[in-house]
Amino acid sequence: MVKGDRATWKAKYFVKIQRLLDEYPRIFIVRADNVRSKQMQQIRHSLRGIAEILMGKNTMMCKAIRGQVATNPALEKILPHIKGNVGLVFTKEDPILVRDKLLENKVAAPARAGAIAPCDVIVEAQNTGMGPEKTSFFQALNISTKIAKGSIEIVSNVFLIHTGDKVGQSEATLLQMLNVMPFAYGLVVENIYDNGAVFAPEILDITDEQLLAKFSSGVANVACVSLAMGYCTQASLPHSIINGFKNVLAVAVETEINFPQADAAKAFLADPTAFAVAAAPAEAAVEETKEEEKQDSSEEEESDDDMGFSLFD
Repeated sequence: MVKGDRATWKAKYFVKIQRLLDEYPRIFIVRADNVRSKQMQQIRHSLRGIAEILMGKNTMMCKAIRGQVATNPALEKILPHIKGNVGLVFTKEDPILVRDKLLENKVAAPARAGAIAPCDVIVEAQNTGMGPEKTSFFQALNISTKIAKGSIEIVSNVFLIHTGDKVGQSEATLLQMLNVMPFAYGLVVENIYDNGAVFAPEILDITDEQLLAKFSSGVANVACVSLAMGYCTQASLPHSIINGFKNVLAVAVETEINFPQADAAKAFLADPTAFAVAAAPAEAAVEETKEEEKQDSSEEEESDDDMGFSLFD
């Protein structure tokens, strides 16, 4: 509720938003559809010490942001995203922490006629506890039912509402009769402004492992293209050195050129049996360990069999 003169209230609002824009490097643009005042108080309380929430008319927020563009031109990227019933959440903390806090403060709500479904609604197979007189109601919704123990039972799961569909009066009535609250409302993050960059909240779900995998794949592609073109890059340099060494080693093996790495290859080609003899003790040791493990396992099985005395002893 506006206290005092409206012009004074507007001036204080602009001072507040300018302070927040100067103080906080991260801004969450959140949609506040179907969020009641009590729920908003709970969200503000949970974000205390972590973030600050600013709500208001879009025209006032845009005007205040344009006033700060001269000192911080990157703020202009926020303006196209301020549309609809949105608010701003200012923070210095980890964006994932703030996003999770906002998701924790969702409240279950019934499906009201005319509302846009934020998620799919599936009615599970169940005994409704309703009398047979309600059968025609289920038939109108094309829901297969049967009478079990004097009450209506839904035979199979029913896909009642799809995401983005408008909830009809019949669907809302059915969910109310079944005492189902399928929707959950809260502040929904639409975009995130972070030090001059604006991105979707799905970016927060990208892990370090995924980034490393993508980077490794890109480096491998660059190396392949560089090798095929004969153009040396940092990605292809290790492969070029290895390929060059292979060529040098092949020439050394066929000629009298000697160097330590080539001497080992020449010795192997001259007498492969010597390397086979050296490798034999290691293979024998591995086989001995396997045989010992088999013996231990067989002894354990025999001891388990002897633990119980025969009934005929």
